[in-house]
Amino acid sequence: MSAVYPTASPSAAAARFTGRSVTGERPLSGSLTEVALDDGRTVMVKRGDGAGAARAEAAGLRWLAGSGTVRIPVVHGDDEHWLVTDRVARGRASAGAAARFGRDLAALHAAGAPAFGAAPPGGPEDAYIGLAPMRNVPGDDWPRWYAEHRVLPYLRGAVDSGTVRSAEAADVERICELLPVLAGPAEPPARLHGDLWNGNVLWGADGQAHLIDPAAHGGHRETDLAMLRLFGCPHLELVLAAYEEEAPLADGWADRVGVHQLFPLLVHAVLFGRGYAEQAVTAARAALRRAG
Repeated sequence: MSAVYPTASPSAAAARFTGRSVTGERPLSGSLTEVALDDGRTVMVKRGDGAGAARAEAAGLRWLAGSGTVRIPVVHGDDEHWLVTDRVARGRASAGAAARFGRDLAALHAAGAPAFGAAPPGGPEDAYIGLAPMRNVPGDDWPRWYAEHRVLPYLRGAVDSGTVRSAEAADVERICELLPVLAGPAEPPARLHGDLWNGNVLWGADGQAHLIDPAAHGGHRETDLAMLRLFGCPHLELVLAAYEEEAPLADGWADRVGVHQLFPLLVHAVLFGRGYAEQAVTAARAALRRAG
């Protein structure tokens, strides 16, 4: 006989969205719980940390899965508070899995988006990257859009909190002015995961990389790759080599990594403080030196 849980609980959400009885649950964090079902499966139940966060994440997962490229956990259901997905059985990060991931990521990006900043179908304009608000406002010019909607909002937040100093902010603002020159050749909007750090890449027992916790939107494909490099990734060079075999990157892309990392670094500065602000300023100043 299954246990009885309160209505507003991970187990109640799992039962409602899967149509199965619950036999147990195991909290993994304040917002994430494994829930065992009576058919032997285990699902992941996540509580949204902000208004609409669960729905935004679910829309992103479905949009990525709809490309038929990267592996995405099946979404069983979502509402204003809860998201229920399949659990990924964990394996190891093998060289073969890394190469497959690189090819699949290239195919995901090539699936495209209607515009830079385009939200996933059914996803809100006011979304999230981690715990930070992120607005999905469409634009057709990547340098202008990236400065206005991905760099400057978080720079202002970091300055307002005292995490970034005024003189440092001027260097980041100068990068935004120079983006038409620094951005490299124009590219069409790519379908981005949007928060592609190593913790959101799960290496499955099936020999595949599975992606979770997206901040999905239309953007520049180099942004996903820069974020993957920022916090490290097993077999990263194999991932990148396979990616380039599938979809070669524009000349000079390695020199633009720091420019694309400004977005996640400033988000982290807002959320976690001065150490990330220093990294953002270092990246900005290195790009300024390269620009002459």
